[in-house]
Amino acid sequence: MFVLATTRESIASFVEALLLVYTIIIIAYIFSSMYFNVGGRLPYSRWSRSVLDFLRDVSEPYLAIFRRFIPPFGPLDLSPMVATIVLWLVGGVIVSLIHG
Repeated sequence: MFVLATTRESIASFVEALLLVYTIIIIAYIFSSMYFNVGGRLPYSRWSRSVLDFLRDVSEPYLAIFRRFIPPFGPLDLSPMVATIVLWLVGGVIVSLIHG
């Protein structure tokens, strides 16, 4: 049984790490969006465009689910905050179920 417990803990730790990484990606996408919305510009380079495209392509499908139901309040978009909270709540339940 010790091997099974170790495996379950390893899988739960991996899922927690995935949640953390995805949350960081969402936060980085939101900050980069805010930076460009206030007029910030980056000099054109392939790596920066690739990073920004990656952040958008990974974050936007998940955030679009919440943007459908939560309208923006003027310039304030609350959907990323709600999406992050839901991600951690559901992820916490999943990790608890994996732990057993």
